[in-house]
Amino acid sequence: MESFPVINMENLNGEKRAITMDKIKDACENWGFFELVNHGIPPEFMDTIESMTKGHYKKCMEQRFGELVASKGLECVQTEVHDLDWESTFHLKHLPVSNISQIPDLDDDYRRVMKEFALKLEKLAEELMDLLCENLGLEKGYLKKAFYGSQGPNFGTKVSNYPPCPKPDLIKGLRAHTDAGGIILLFQDDKVSGLQLLKDGQWVDVPPMRHSIVVNLGDQIEVITNGKYKSILHRVVAQTDGNRMSIASFYNPGSDAVIYPAPALVESEAEEASKAVYPKFVFEDYMKLYAALKFQAKEPRFQAMKAMESSPSLGPIATA
Repeated sequence: MESFPVINMENLNGEKRAITMDKIKDACENWGFFELVNHGIPPEFMDTIESMTKGHYKKCMEQRFGELVASKGLECVQTEVHDLDWESTFHLKHLPVSNISQIPDLDDDYRRVMKEFALKLEKLAEELMDLLCENLGLEKGYLKKAFYGSQGPNFGTKVSNYPPCPKPDLIKGLRAHTDAGGIILLFQDDKVSGLQLLKDGQWVDVPPMRHSIVVNLGDQIEVITNGKYKSILHRVVAQTDGNRMSIASFYNPGSDAVIYPAPALVESEAEEASKAVYPKFVFEDYMKLYAALKFQAKEPRFQAMKAMESSPSLGPIATA
């Protein structure tokens, strides 16, 4: 199998730009995932984030996770567990309104660096969306406008730790799913692996790489690109050794953003009228459905949204 796509963003400035854009296009069309190096976020800053995140887990979350495992008897399970994941998590919201000051147990320095990290990732996500627009033949800024809604995009971070698991064959770190939103940027542990994606019917490891950012595309990108780019099933396999850190940031449409295939990517009016695969919907409605069906196939979610298309709440796409 061909190797996992790694994109050197420095090559976007200079004579290698065309080749690099082709690499991004191929990754979006055939993988739904790629890994960024030289992305502009300083390595020493990422080291600080990693050190603080692992320190916070040790200080504030490790004991709680152990108590949860004990209360549910997870260390002694004999059959596969289908209704929970072997992960310890907390969530940060950045846009439209930050909740970082309200999260308990975070040191002030950790709050500060996570706010700074979010700003860098927001800028990187928007840069990537314009690269996708360029490859798709859409006007610059199209995806950002499509995501905007009335208050701008939703942007948040899921901070996860996947501790050593005694029964990784019976409990997943995180069950297989596609991501509901737009562009996902992941800063993952470079020593402990576990993230896998489904490609051509086989689970493929996403290689841990120091100071890289892993990017994957969510369901909304699949809809807006009319299926040219697809969201991909992925999972986390728990490990018997090592504690895996995962900081996943989700650049998603605003809650009231109306999502539908870009007209420039719908081949004809006949296709649009008779056999359009992808629906038109309000992002918040999709998220309500997704909350109950995250670990099921995405296609029935799209079908359910199609059935709701006559909703009177749909308005014109925001251009602010």
